Amino acid sequence: MELKVNKKTKTQKISKSKLKTSNFKKNLFFLLMVLPGFIWFVLFSYIPMFGMVLAFKKFRFFKGGFITSVLKSEWVGFDNFKFLFTSQDAWLITRNTIFYNLVFIILGLIFSVSIAIALNEMLNKKTAKVFQTLMLLPHFLSWVVVSYFVFSFLSTDKGLLNLFLSSFGIERISWYMEPKYWPYILTFMNIWKSTGLSTVIYLAAIVGLDKTCYEAAMIEGASKWQQIKYITIPHIKPMMIILTILAIGRIFRADFGLFYQVPLNSGPLYSVTNVIDTYVYRGLMYSGDIGMTTAVGLYQSVIGLILILTSNYIIKRIDSENTLL
Repeated sequence: MELKVNKKTKTQKISKSKLKTSNFKKNLFFLLMVLPGFIWFVLFSYIPMFGMVLAFKKFRFFKGGFITSVLKSEWVGFDNFKFLFTSQDAWLITRNTIFYNLVFIILGLIFSVSIAIALNEMLNKKTAKVFQTLMLLPHFLSWVVVSYFVFSFLSTDKGLLNLFLSSFGIERISWYMEPKYWPYILTFMNIWKSTGLSTVIYLAAIVGLDKTCYEAAMIEGASKWQQIKYITIPHIKPMMIILTILAIGRIFRADFGLFYQVPLNSGPLYSVTNVIDTYVYRGLMYSGDIGMTTAVGLYQSVIGLILILTSNYIIKRIDSENTLL
């Protein structure tokens, strides 16, 4: 009996190993396709995680290179985190970062889904592709280039908006000196630049839907709005949830180019344009404290991970089929 059991276990192990090798050979082509992305993540995401130790050290340069400097630098515990939490602007930059990202998430979701549905419903598909391409182009523009475009509109002397206002006898506005306008300007610029990519993602999900569902709904007399409400939106809901969860994980991170380049680093606008990323950048430029910058980056990453897990857990309790994990 023992010999039979041993033979069975050996044959099972051999069959499992053969199955693994056969599956590996079958998927070898796909694994090679994934290999460049895997190498990129290892080099630029996982290996640099060693630098997190700088958040707990007073970094100084020593002979022997970067690794030697990291090892020889003095341990300071959580002193680097005090820069952010004990600052007079801590509440301001945290409020701005969270508030702007919440607005971006909500409006971005509404605009992206609405435009994707509108493009899908267009009868002339060539025109829809033209609109789709034009909407995607801003995503590839640098914020430096965009800042010059914005300046051409908002310049006090030769800006198009001020020229338009002066033609009607209205006094010109010093846009870069008036904080009250910039929450709307920054929100508009973010939606303008990011909506195109999100729209393409949602449009791809909508195009992949089974057309027979719409045909059956039309036979039953469903209106276009009812088709969107009961077929399109429920089918793309998993994609909406996943992208929203990922966006919530980045809620403590701000788009540096948007908040630094577009307002041209104007001092009078700091009350509405200063976020965690720009605040840390200015602190690094003035003090050169690498440990402080690393501490803030680690803080943002940990909070982002907690938010992702929390939001995913909440959604899992409500709808377990449409979660990220």
